[in-house]
Amino acid sequence: MPEFLDLLPPQEALEQFLGRLQFQPQAEEIDSRYAQSRVVLRDVYAPHALPSFNRSTVDGYAVRAADTHGAAESLPIYLELVDEIRMGQKAEFSLSGSQCGLIHTGGMLPAGADAVVMLENTQIAKPKEIEILRSAAVGENVIKIGEDIHEAEIVVPAGKMLTAPDIGGLLALGITEVQVSRKPIVGIISSGDEVVPPEMDVNPGQVRDINSYTLAALIDKAGASPKNYGIIPDEEEPLRTATKRAVEQCDLVVITAGSSASHRDLTAQVIDSLGHPGVIVHGVNVRPGKPTILAACQPQGSASAKPVIGLPGNPVSALVIAILFVEPVIDFLAGIKGERMRPLVQAKVTINLSSSAGREDWVPVKLTQDEDEYFAEPIFGKSNLIFTLSRADGLLHIPSPATGLIAGDTAAVMLL
Repeated sequence: MPEFLDLLPPQEALEQFLGRLQFQPQAEEIDSRYAQSRVVLRDVYAPHALPSFNRSTVDGYAVRAADTHGAAESLPIYLELVDEIRMGQKAEFSLSGSQCGLIHTGGMLPAGADAVVMLENTQIAKPKEIEILRSAAVGENVIKIGEDIHEAEIVVPAGKMLTAPDIGGLLALGITEVQVSRKPIVGIISSGDEVVPPEMDVNPGQVRDINSYTLAALIDKAGASPKNYGIIPDEEEPLRTATKRAVEQCDLVVITAGSSASHRDLTAQVIDSLGHPGVIVHGVNVRPGKPTILAACQPQGSASAKPVIGLPGNPVSALVIAILFVEPVIDFLAGIKGERMRPLVQAKVTINLSSSAGREDWVPVKLTQDEDEYFAEPIFGKSNLIFTLSRADGLLHIPSPATGLIAGDTAAVMLL
């Protein structure tokens, strides 16, 4: 099989790949308290307004704003103190002209009140009489009914990954269960005659398997469930058997292959033999990670083809490509709408960096900060050196049109 006939830009390769995939996430109902980072499958509507009553944002006195007009320290207005609104209870009184009620932060306004004067803008003149030292406008220091959310409003749209504020919002509305998509299952196959389990002592020429575990950590963080299929030798039949089983059992399969051309061709041949459409993209114009394979296989009895991604065997290349391709596919399988927001900072490059026009580069960098500016210091190392990436804070992006960056240039850094 000829290799790298057409190196596609990463974004074009990803769009072409996702365009060939079809997947319907499966729903499951889970406790809202434990739904962090899960993807909502259907729109969630508010069963009632939030807040459901007018409430104070400060400690002070509930008043009718009109009764405070013109109040100042030099000319206070005197209001009759009716009672105190106790927390967690409805006021048992209503305000008439020139009356007020003691209220605490979060307390429910009594009937007739439309503002709250802060405690520090008042004084006790005598029992049951309060000096108002500052006027209040209607609605001042008050959260009104429905100011946060209206009844029947969509509070979490379908396709959103739930965050900590989302969890709080759901529980504030009494929504204790939420329908989310089942976590995609991602099969991981590590291949190579030289690869041995991490717990083994290595002989000359052998290396411990780290890709399975770094990829599993990345997959778990991305919101999917990793499933390890072990280390497979660089032979066609064992690789085909393991890949076939993984494709049948998982939603996505990731294969890390050797770095030689023959190993890459073997992976592509095995994938092509497992069902239509087979290899969609073979080779991406990116460094590191050019020998990436994007494919899909439709196993017998399956309603649609399942994505299969062949990663380079070198750990740095494998992780960079996993960030660029595996994570977006997980988002697609989980039903995330739109593109996941990634943490980025703008940083000045500390030295000149070369690149090739037409190729997208991702360079591991160490970040430092001076006042409000970030500086990116490249960490140089070959793509089979895992601590090159372990020491990095992020990946600096050199876009494809550029032929490099000059020291002092500003570039985007994707945080790891």
